[in-house]
Amino acid sequence: MVGLSLFDGSNDCYFHSGKRGHHKYWGTRMFKYDDVDVLHFLLSNLSWWVTEYKIDGFQFHSLSSMLYTHNGFSTFTGAIEEYCNQYVDKDALIYLILANEMLHELHPDIITIAEDATYYPGLCEPTTQGGLGFDYWANLSIPEMWLWHLENVPEREWSMNKIMKVLISSNHHMLSYVENHNQSISGRKSFAEIILNTGMCSSGSVDDDLIFKASSLLKIIKLITFTTSGGAYLNFMGNEFAHPKRVEFPMSSNEYSFHLACRQWELLDKGVHKHIFNFDKDIMSLDENERVTSRGSLNVHHCDDTNMVISFTRGPFLFVFNFNPEVPYQLYRVGVDEAGEYQLILNTDETKYGGRGELKSSQYMKKTSDRRADGCRNSLELALASRSAQVYKLVRILRI
Repeated sequence: MVGLSLFDGSNDCYFHSGKRGHHKYWGTRMFKYDDVDVLHFLLSNLSWWVTEYKIDGFQFHSLSSMLYTHNGFSTFTGAIEEYCNQYVDKDALIYLILANEMLHELHPDIITIAEDATYYPGLCEPTTQGGLGFDYWANLSIPEMWLWHLENVPEREWSMNKIMKVLISSNHHMLSYVENHNQSISGRKSFAEIILNTGMCSSGSVDDDLIFKASSLLKIIKLITFTTSGGAYLNFMGNEFAHPKRVEFPMSSNEYSFHLACRQWELLDKGVHKHIFNFDKDIMSLDENERVTSRGSLNVHHCDDTNMVISFTRGPFLFVFNFNPEVPYQLYRVGVDEAGEYQLILNTDETKYGGRGELKSSQYMKKTSDRRADGCRNSLELALASRSAQVYKLVRILRI
């Protein structure tokens, strides 16, 4: 990028001059989006990557750095005037509209993703209706929410209502992920590392109970994030098998070490990492076969901070989560709207996922009773292991 900014001997051929030409904190160059040659360069570059390398999508990273002349470093409350003032770079908006229109017209199957922490209105609305035309927007608040809980809140004090508020506050066209580059690269730790480090002995070993805790907790965090998404879910590299270390590229702060600039793929065949990877593959298969994340809006019927249990439906599927780290429930009643028979199709406590396999095969099919619960006309009584989750599918409707 420095080479591009100096290739004609000047510092502002493709970029703004002065302070505006440099990111407020990162020091990277900021394109001059009102210049026709800049637009030609950027748009042709997008098309070239698709044509030459057959890539299937683009994620526009840190969109707020280009949407605003203050690079997004301002206080946002959600008031509409914060998105319609002199600090909005209208030329950058025009470029994004052109980019989405061009990509979707020339390559109809392409996917474009906006990463914007400011929740700019209309990111995923059609350009014909005044939107920017992205297919999905990446919700950065979800990984931050999980990170905050893991590092700062005792597990027994997690609020189910606060967790669900973040997960479903605005899930239209939302791309969800449990961890992203902010958790791994920016001097932080992977979630597996955070959990396992809390009980690591001086010798560096970790006891079996802590490994079981890490496995159980990561599975239910993955599943609830996945099933509440707005149609898209993303794994940051290595998180699909609970990589125990962050990614860190060589830089001056680590004396240009390559020690953490890797992923330990050999862990896929070992213990907890194998179990997490098996689980991750199966939730991907679940969505491929059942289209769970494309089933429309969620109906949250039960969210209990005391018992630490959440249940919601999405289409014909019922999702039940027990975040309680200590208490299993032999018969826990949750409400459902539709009377019928519900078949268990995914259980985080299965032995192939590193669980204890406490649920018996006779408990895989459940029939509703007409006892009201959670404001619903019907209900189910379910056995819930601690730190576990279950997915049921309505396979037979009963007309009453």
